[in-house]
Amino acid sequence: MRHAADAAAAYRAATFENAPPIKILNMLYEGAIRFLRHAQELEPGSVEYRKFVRRADDILGELRASLDHEPNADVAGNLDRLYVFSQGELSAAYLESEGARIQPVIEVLETLLQGWKGAQTQLAAQHDAA
Repeated sequence: MRHAADAAAAYRAATFENAPPIKILNMLYEGAIRFLRHAQELEPGSVEYRKFVRRADDILGELRASLDHEPNADVAGNLDRLYVFSQGELSAAYLESEGARIQPVIEVLETLLQGWKGAQTQLAAQHDAA
């Protein structure tokens, strides 16, 4: 059984490492949303609840750290503000066990995910047309 789990983990890691940047971005958003939905199903303040909130917050931290302000400072600045807002909500959800603070973050992440998926579709269409 352990061998199969190791093989599955290696496959997931290879898929992530070899994916184009926009696909990785989508995977990060999807992961954060999944963790937050798990947290919503749990008792606020429980160990498992805090684990899932922390994992989503870690993803947001990585997204913020990876922002490149050079190509388009306005877009990067807007994303940064959304990430800061989301991390603030997750801090309250974590520290004050306020589970209701998770839903606005999910909504922000879902909106961003849809936007990036739309961009991915447009890039693919442009690539196919070229």
